[in-house]
Amino acid sequence: MTKADVINEISEKTGIEKIAVQETVESFFKVVKNAMNEGENVYFRGFGSFILKKRAKKVARNISKNTQITIPEHFIPKFKPAKIFMEKIKKSEKVKKLSAK
Repeated sequence: MTKADVINEISEKTGIEKIAVQETVESFFKVVKNAMNEGENVYFRGFGSFILKKRAKKVARNISKNTQITIPEHFIPKFKPAKIFMEKIKKSEKVKKLSAK
């Protein structure tokens, strides 16, 4: 499912124009990105959390030049689903059918 699909479905279910839904969805993403850029985690009860995960400093290898590169400590964004959300997916009959294939 793409962002356009999500916008279409929300528009159909709520009766709100697609342009208004698109602006709202874009604003949501902007708020989450800006909050995380400021070092804040974003929590949605029953859905999940957008958190910053710390990656430790490490030494990597550039195979083509046969040299070592030091990658400094940095943070990456990560989504952690809520327990309620994970349980709903585990119990989903459609997902079970996908895993059986």
